[in-house]
Amino acid sequence: MTPAGAPDHGDAASPDGGQDGTQGRLGRSTPDGRDAVAPDGGQDGAERLHKVMARAGVASRRSCEELIAAGRVTVNGRVAQIGDRAGAADRIEIDGAVVTWDAAMVHYLVNKPRGVLSAASDDRGRRCVTDLVPAGVRVYPVGRLDADSEGLIIVTNDGELTHRLTHPSWGVPKEYLAHVDGMPARGALAQLRTGIELDDGPTAPAVVSMPQPSVLRIVMHEGRNRQIRRMCDAVGHPVLRLVRTRIGPLTDPALRPGEHRTLSADEVRELHRAAKRRVD
Repeated sequence: MTPAGAPDHGDAASPDGGQDGTQGRLGRSTPDGRDAVAPDGGQDGAERLHKVMARAGVASRRSCEELIAAGRVTVNGRVAQIGDRAGAADRIEIDGAVVTWDAAMVHYLVNKPRGVLSAASDDRGRRCVTDLVPAGVRVYPVGRLDADSEGLIIVTNDGELTHRLTHPSWGVPKEYLAHVDGMPARGALAQLRTGIELDDGPTAPAVVSMPQPSVLRIVMHEGRNRQIRRMCDAVGHPVLRLVRTRIGPLTDPALRPGEHRTLSADEVRELHRAAKRRVD
């Protein structure tokens, strides 16, 4: 049994998305301290346990609380409870796997090529997006692009940023170029903009334009499994190629397929600023 994965989509994946599980030694970042008391009444500089776990890259705060409530987390050998606190000196374990703080947070931007999985690992030995970044720190993709889709994806061990970028309540826009079969008429574009009735419910309004014949630029906040492909199928124009070109404020047309680069501190701050709770 493995702990919850780093990305939490609020039970909603990216438009071509899913989730990964964590296992082994979890998390690689150092949390900031807060003036509080650890679960055993010990160290100063502790903070709420679920926040420490999220900052370490384990999962979102909500998923970390669920792990704690399920009795799967221990602090210094004691089964943790909701509301407990911990700091960097405490030994936190999830299902016996130690949450470690022995490396700094890392944030990579990757241009995922077609055929590469948006996963941390694959039991069938297929190439994963984590294979495209430096080894040495356990990292996870933020959301998903399906194997047939291409474009920008963030790979990190920053659990809090992962939550903000994937959970629909934070409203981070993502932009895609969808090369479709045929030439969508105005009516089809209007349907995509106002919402499409899918088998899992109506889609939220999206910003849709056609910068080139048979090429749609789609900007959306929500994300469900293969959502853009299903939306285009519903209006009679199947997707032939799908490329994610922007995540919040982040874009990089110079980054070639298969390449990665480290995000600057300013870019990470911009991503956090872009993640604002939506009021629907």
